[in-house]
Amino acid sequence: MNRIILAILLYASSGTPSLAEFLSIPLPSLSAKDLAVIVNDADPLSVKIAAYYQQQRNIPPQNIIHVNFKTTAKTLPVETFKKIKQRVDKQTAAHIQAYALTWLQPFRVGCMSITTAFAAGYDDSFCATACHKTAKSPYFNSLSSRPFTDLKWRPTMALAGENFADVKALIDRGVAADYTQPVGSAYLLTTSDRARSRRSILFPMINKEFNGHWTVKTLQQDYIENKQDVMFYFTGKTHIEKIHSNQFLPGAVADHLTSTGGVLSGGSQMSIIEWLKAGATGSYGTVVEPCNFIEKFPNPEVLMRYYIRGNSLIEAYWKSVAWPGQGIFVGEPLAKPFAYQRAPLP
Repeated sequence: MNRIILAILLYASSGTPSLAEFLSIPLPSLSAKDLAVIVNDADPLSVKIAAYYQQQRNIPPQNIIHVNFKTTAKTLPVETFKKIKQRVDKQTAAHIQAYALTWLQPFRVGCMSITTAFAAGYDDSFCATACHKTAKSPYFNSLSSRPFTDLKWRPTMALAGENFADVKALIDRGVAADYTQPVGSAYLLTTSDRARSRRSILFPMINKEFNGHWTVKTLQQDYIENKQDVMFYFTGKTHIEKIHSNQFLPGAVADHLTSTGGVLSGGSQMSIIEWLKAGATGSYGTVVEPCNFIEKFPNPEVLMRYYIRGNSLIEAYWKSVAWPGQGIFVGEPLAKPFAYQRAPLP
């Protein structure tokens, strides 16, 4: 069968509820008690980020997990990671459903992203040395609200930035986004870079699905500029122009399909860190060459479905990537702009 048809079938997820049904009943979102924050005591910035995040999100003290390793390398050796992961597992309570990392680098373990390595453990099946498919996430397009309890996966997101001011601003945006029910637009761009615009085959279906529920603008151009309502921005190119001219709403998600957007420092292509500096609250990119399999990148439809229904950022973003082994998730994990705040019990 043609690979494009296979991809459409995979992403359409036949048999699942319609969008109207998805939006009719809010989904729960992970909370501070469900999240463990991993801090590298050898990295002063990591320590500072973890302390601020704990304060702003009221993370329980027992949910702070301490590790200690050198931060000079972008890639963590596999054996070193396995020892760190063993220590983390011993400190992780059974009720913990997800992790937040508090450093910029290392952002890679062997041939995997560090977020997937922490989520699932190091596994060569998530790697590819050439243009091959990789292992699938059991969490993809999942209704589960307890990923570790149900699937033995702890989705992981990096609270990362070049300096404390940038990460503080990211955290503040995520906290400010909670329960705000923002009204904005989704921008889906087909650029002049055809190889990196592979997700455009999904755009007609997304337009149809969200018609009347959310404003979706599918555009054939290389970038948007001076937009004041950006909640979702999905595109494909090595570098994206004019991103700082736009207004990203609190909780906004933005990413670009390219080979090494997840190389958080020193890469030749635009790093996803630039999206966060421009005002986005979450982004995703690959740390090694993935080829342009759309399964290795976020599916906008799946992400929007779960996010708009009330899942937190870490849940919705992770659920949108079928093959996440080579990709890193960066952002404020507990941001939940579309969740509904429950009244306290009497």
